[in-house]
Amino acid sequence: MLDAVVNRPNRVLERQKAIQSSHLPIYYRLPRSRLYLGTYFTMWTLGMVGTTYGIYSLAFGKPAPKE
Repeated sequence: MLDAVVNRPNRVLERQKAIQSSHLPIYYRLPRSRLYLGTYFTMWTLGMVGTTYGIYSLAFGKPAPKE
């Protein structure tokens, strides 16, 4: 049952050679790094837009209703 976890081939040298031979920036060298960075930047952007909207709403608020 644990053989898939315990008896795995050592792929450190293969990955080390692949990462060191790449000319991409270090944050794009790993296999799923574009997915992780894209997700991070999307969430960061949504957070900043929400924060900006919240600050704007607190600063200016809704206009008073006319009677």
